[in-house]
Amino acid sequence: MRKIFFILLGLVLITWIPASAAKKDLEVQGKKLTSQKPPFNLTLPSEFNLIHSFSQENPRESSLTRVYFYVKDREKRAEEMFIVQISDKTNPQALPMTAPPLKPYTEKRMYSKGKIKKGGLEIEYLTQLMAWNPDAKSLQPIIKKGIAIPNQWALQGQFLFIYLGEHGVSVRYSKDINSFGTKVSEDGKAWEKGSISGNEKKVYEIFHKTFMKMVDSVDIKNP
Repeated sequence: MRKIFFILLGLVLITWIPASAAKKDLEVQGKKLTSQKPPFNLTLPSEFNLIHSFSQENPRESSLTRVYFYVKDREKRAEEMFIVQISDKTNPQALPMTAPPLKPYTEKRMYSKGKIKKGGLEIEYLTQLMAWNPDAKSLQPIIKKGIAIPNQWALQGQFLFIYLGEHGVSVRYSKDINSFGTKVSEDGKAWEKGSISGNEKKVYEIFHKTFMKMVDSVDIKNP
């Protein structure tokens, strides 16, 4: 059998399958996220509304991918986005699921990455500056629900882990840089590793601390 690769969110979504059944496998109540498959939970940085979910079969990779889009908005304008993607191995005979390492969009800008152990498994994480793109195909379901996505910079935290070779979990949390209550530069150069300072550094550190608190809250249940 071919080696199974964990498909990240950047893929082109061709076949969408209603995910009403998949919703039962993952639930968010208040700031508590609980997943049944694979079994883990975590504490979110904010309360989010589920905007859209779907699942996609990947026959060539012997997997099924479930995706959940959550948004915290202010007057129908996104301030924070939380996206969960879980890939489930569908062929027991296939090789264990794997994932490519997380990489920053550019080495120039400030970013932080590392790995921690949880429940005997390894979680890889990355925080960085990124650009929200309202024209992205993957974000159209959010816009169609009447939530505007500003075309501007946001801070993003990602983490992923492979659960016993049977499931791949990828989480992306992002927040508008203008929603911290502090005036910051929208010039990407102000966020570069060698020059970041002042409000930009302060906001980045606040976001990173918030994101790492969520990562540290992950509780993975091993059989």
